[in-house]
Amino acid sequence: MSRPISKVAPDWWDYTTLDPEIIEDASKLTAQDLLQLSRPGFKVTFYDTLEEFYLAEALEYIEAWKQATPDNPAGICGPIGPTEQLPLVARIVNSTGMNLHNAHFWGMDEWVLDGKPVAHSHPLSFERTDKEMCFNRIDPALRMPEKNLHFPTGDLEAYSASFDSIRCVVMQGGQGDVKHWAFNDPLQRKGAYTEKPPSPEEYRKLKTRVVDLHPMTIIQNARTSGGGNISMVPTQAATVGPVETWKSEKVSIWQAGTHDNPFGMRLTALMISKKIPDSAVPMSLLADHPNVCFNYYRHGIGTVDTGMH
Repeated sequence: MSRPISKVAPDWWDYTTLDPEIIEDASKLTAQDLLQLSRPGFKVTFYDTLEEFYLAEALEYIEAWKQATPDNPAGICGPIGPTEQLPLVARIVNSTGMNLHNAHFWGMDEWVLDGKPVAHSHPLSFERTDKEMCFNRIDPALRMPEKNLHFPTGDLEAYSASFDSIRCVVMQGGQGDVKHWAFNDPLQRKGAYTEKPPSPEEYRKLKTRVVDLHPMTIIQNARTSGGGNISMVPTQAATVGPVETWKSEKVSIWQAGTHDNPFGMRLTALMISKKIPDSAVPMSLLADHPNVCFNYYRHGIGTVDTGMH
């Protein structure tokens, strides 16, 4: 039986091409139901205040960096979106005098224009944002060496290989409207994937790479980062892939209710909990990762009710 055509972008795969029963089941979940989706390998955690939420996210950086030694370097892979944790990370490091000389950080992704990563001067540069909001705020005596900062902006093979020589203790992320982590978007509906999206096994073979962005992702980033100015948002990005994600010991997704919507925050939790991986919903592929945690701001979960506004 053929799958539905996307209601959003007919030339692409996305969650609107799922079996309607999955969509209906997700829409019925209450906040309490979300908590009960926890299972071995998948944990759902709630935070009652935004202060606690972003502090807990910042502390994942600290806990990862604590494990770094000269003989066993370790680090964290982190997102832009959310960003509220970044100044907190710098403040904790400075306050505690934590030495980061053996610690590492991977930026998850970067915009690409005309085949090249955007310059630091670009208003949406992720690398610049990481540095301005976190790393440049750390006391130079404590700061990690520049070579310990890894961004997908040059040799992507070298970036990918760094996950083999350095422990990625945790890979953080948010969740976008198209249900991605990093920029692991659904693929276009063409060629071998005209009738069905790639299998989970195929999608999981994808490494750090330059990707074409789903229209939903472009619209979302215009809304969240450009005041709705779609023309300023690149249509490609370099992104960490499933290969590197599965080399990370833990995947930690942070959802305050500002990036994805109430339905989306339910859908991926349901699919991961019930082990329904589908590459039209890339986040659902984490059903097969051994250590995933979804972190929610309780008051951002909302409801999936029908109503006029």
